[in-house]
Amino acid sequence: MDNTQRFTAEAERTPTNRLVERLLADRHSVPLSIALHIVPGALIVAVYAFIAAPFTRAIGYPPFLAWAIALTVVLYPVLFGLLWLGRRRTGRSSLRGVLHYLDKPFSRGRIALIGIGLLIYMTVVALALVPLDNLVYDAAFTWIQYEGAGGSATTYLDGYSQQSLITTLLICLPFTGFTLPLIEEFYFRGFLLPRLPQLGRWAPLFNTVLFSVYHLWAPWTVLSKIVFLFPGVWFVWRKHDIRATIWMHPGSTLVGTVGGIIALSMGAI
Repeated sequence: MDNTQRFTAEAERTPTNRLVERLLADRHSVPLSIALHIVPGALIVAVYAFIAAPFTRAIGYPPFLAWAIALTVVLYPVLFGLLWLGRRRTGRSSLRGVLHYLDKPFSRGRIALIGIGLLIYMTVVALALVPLDNLVYDAAFTWIQYEGAGGSATTYLDGYSQQSLITTLLICLPFTGFTLPLIEEFYFRGFLLPRLPQLGRWAPLFNTVLFSVYHLWAPWTVLSKIVFLFPGVWFVWRKHDIRATIWMHPGSTLVGTVGGIIALSMGAI
């Protein structure tokens, strides 16, 4: 290729094409990866503060619904962005070629057992570490004063009628109860984690820490999230099977949301 041809080829690489190339590269730089981990969390906080919280306050519903709205507004476009990248790579809207760890090296039965074990671990440890969340909140984050802030696992729901709580959880069930955590697993574990080969065995810890920090709306939970998320993230990185954390993360939120609805309906809480 002579200089004229090389110049023409470079000119044809539009900013959009260069962005696609950077995002779909086998390796993301550490600064790029940090930005891709944290920016969605910042957008979620912004949507909550300026759109979702005023709306739920106006209709008298818990802040949990506001966070569900904010997460939906940000994470569904993230999913559509991944599908768009798939279309740019393969010619059709698909996560294949964009996400890694989809090859299913384990049988369904075996990965189900592993996933259920991780689900139980995450649920039990997350509940056990609520006192740690309270301690960190009281020590460092009492200056965060938005409605629902606090270390308790139910703070976003406290102080509302049983009917409004049940309605809120039923509305949120298909979203915060499953699909939004599923999108998070696709994005953080299937898209970002595999593109950190330069970090070697530190990649799963890096991903776990940044995913925990991504929850900017609850920074007092970062330590506990690292503890209960890391085994699943490490497993996915080591064994290349994203189904493990799909069982663990969306599975845990689904169980928790359904359990909350049942408990409220029976008057147990």
